Amino acid sequence: MMSLTADSPVHSSSSDDFAAFLDAELDSASDVSPELDEVENGEAEGEEEVEDEKGQDEDNDTGDGDGDDDDDDGSIDSSRSKKRKIELIEAAVDPQSSVSRGEPAETSGASLALDVCTHPGVMGGMCIRCGQKVEDESGVAFGYIHKNLRLADDEVARLRDKDLKNLLRHKKLILVLDLDHTLLNSTRLADISAEESYLKDQREVLPDALRNNLFKLDWIHMMTKLRPFVHTFLKEASSLFEMYIYTMGERPYALEMATLLDPGGIYFHSRVIAQSDSTRRHQKGLDVVLGQESAVLILDDTEVVWGKHRENLILMDRYHFFTSSCRQFGLKCKSLSEQKSDENEAEGALASVLEVLQRIHRLFFDPERGDNIMERDVRQVLKTVRKEILKGCKIVFTGVIPIQCQPENHHYWKLAEKLGATFSTEVDESVTHVVSMNDKTEKSRQALREKKFLVHPRWIEAANYLWRKPPEEDFPVSS
Repeated sequence: MMSLTADSPVHSSSSDDFAAFLDAELDSASDVSPELDEVENGEAEGEEEVEDEKGQDEDNDTGDGDGDDDDDDGSIDSSRSKKRKIELIEAAVDPQSSVSRGEPAETSGASLALDVCTHPGVMGGMCIRCGQKVEDESGVAFGYIHKNLRLADDEVARLRDKDLKNLLRHKKLILVLDLDHTLLNSTRLADISAEESYLKDQREVLPDALRNNLFKLDWIHMMTKLRPFVHTFLKEASSLFEMYIYTMGERPYALEMATLLDPGGIYFHSRVIAQSDSTRRHQKGLDVVLGQESAVLILDDTEVVWGKHRENLILMDRYHFFTSSCRQFGLKCKSLSEQKSDENEAEGALASVLEVLQRIHRLFFDPERGDNIMERDVRQVLKTVRKEILKGCKIVFTGVIPIQCQPENHHYWKLAEKLGATFSTEVDESVTHVVSMNDKTEKSRQALREKKFLVHPRWIEAANYLWRKPPEEDFPVSS
């Protein structure tokens, strides 16, 4: 596969030499399975049918004709990764075009206009199609695919459209995964507290499950703990999604974490996006993901970094294993490492969110839907599933929203509304929950008298993270 760190060794304007280099980088094009048929309903009219021999090869590659989950997902993903890279340079050599070979064109003006290269992408300062030197630095950099690779906006749009058809053909969507506090927790060795110092040299006191997912990485002076259930999560999610890692950490760290999570290299391949790959400082964006936004879901513990893509985001409950992580977010409690404990695998955040992802996937690919699959939008499915969490709950806020604030603009109101709740200003018969900071307000006392649920605002936050209505008794209102 392509190196993620080595400079591109392109030194010639000869597209023949350039194509030979790319073939070598791609582990040879002969390993790549034939391109998939167009997705049903998205197929262009009048397109020629695939030749029998090609169709047989395709059947061998996918297992069966309908893209069921019986496929060898690792093999498919690997082939798709190679095909994507081939797609980037499929027109690098056109033996019929003198322009492609860098030779003077001896054609009419009209023909020349057709043959002029639009430079769909640049690698190492050279066009990936015609091999000519290109000074223009417009477009988007995809350095995580190959160092110095930049693609024009039109080429990105074309690749995303083509990729969407192939993804849907295999009944897959795209899942972008944050690292820190979502899939794992890391700390600098120097920041390990006295109470958790046993992690360095007395790990035998830990249970096997915890010890086996704890890694001391001396070469980067860090210790990392993988979140419980993470391996099962990745295995199950990989059958439904093509997965990316996207972290605000630096590339060496991102690659090290990807190796811990995916030692066999079967889930992510080259799809590891680091801080330096973002096009906006301190922000993450789907502009560097080669997938249609309508097919992308995001798992992250931080909402603010996804300013433009919050409709794609599933917010994760943060994983705080180390003391430094608790301090970072102002939590004044003992860390999991100090307690020598961990999240419950079966009831933890990753197990919960996997069920949500599976449900969204089922609804998106529901065979009973009568619309064109190419026009479906996973963001609408996500919105529908989220609105069912507090469906049937009618809420009154008391002592929570400041008088000077418009209630519908307050954080808790908007969050509960997003979860499907409705609202009232009075505690009438239809109200199910009174949300309060204390039990001394008149509406709080009325809720107790009339046997309504009286809960702390954290009940709404918990519902948002758990994707289900949490037990009200777990969120009592203090006196």
